Amino acid sequence: MKLTFYKFQGTGNDFVMVDNRQNIFDKENTERIAFLCDRRFGIGADGLILLENEKDLDFKMVYFNSDGNESTMCGNGGRCLVAFAKHLGIIKDSASFNAIDGLHKASIKEGLVSLQMKDVEEIKEKPNAVFLDTGSPHHVQMVTGLEDYQVKKEGARLRYGVYGEKGSNINFVEQIDATSFSIRTYERGVEDETLSCGTGVTAAAIAMHKTGKTTNSEVFIKALGGDLNIKFEVNNKVYSNVFLTGPAKFVFKGEIDV
Repeated sequence: MKLTFYKFQGTGNDFVMVDNRQNIFDKENTERIAFLCDRRFGIGADGLILLENEKDLDFKMVYFNSDGNESTMCGNGGRCLVAFAKHLGIIKDSASFNAIDGLHKASIKEGLVSLQMKDVEEIKEKPNAVFLDTGSPHHVQMVTGLEDYQVKKEGARLRYGVYGEKGSNINFVEQIDATSFSIRTYERGVEDETLSCGTGVTAAAIAMHKTGKTTNSEVFIKALGGDLNIKFEVNNKVYSNVFLTGPAKFVFKGEIDV
């Protein structure tokens, strides 16, 4: 069987996209999904995303990590899926869709996708880090010398050593100025550093505001793969109307034997 796929990337976070509105894709075959994401034997991606039908909404998002397992919300993946839906002609300039963490709304204009993320109510402040869930679990830790930091080594140590087998994504952050921060992220499921992580930069922005590193409700995050910005409102310690904005680009379309 030949599978038609599309490749999209958002600030270097890349995804295999499949139009699964006809339910042609075997979601139980984790080995096949891992193969498709493999950078040497398959297409190569940080994850695979299915676009499916959803009653009363534009579409549904089903996301798999590159290890083949279905995972929690992926912010950059969600932004790329909106761009994919526009590429297919399903939407024009706005979208409403369901993901594993609930309803999301988004807009797209001139290649920039603004995606509404889930509200954040619970934020755990640790002695040298912050833990919160922005659709996926995230550990956010400030460091110095981020450019030379051993992200994969320290990320893996914290991912397993602190959070066990279920794990957490691990983000290392360094402040640039009053509203801007650099970030590097170790992603569980990928088990390596990625060029960008949408839920991670969202978590970092909220964590920096929560801990007083910034007082701004718009935060600019510089990932290895590009720049993203996060806007939010804060009422009664709840972060709402959280929007993640950045580029999402079509890379190529192809077919592969599966």
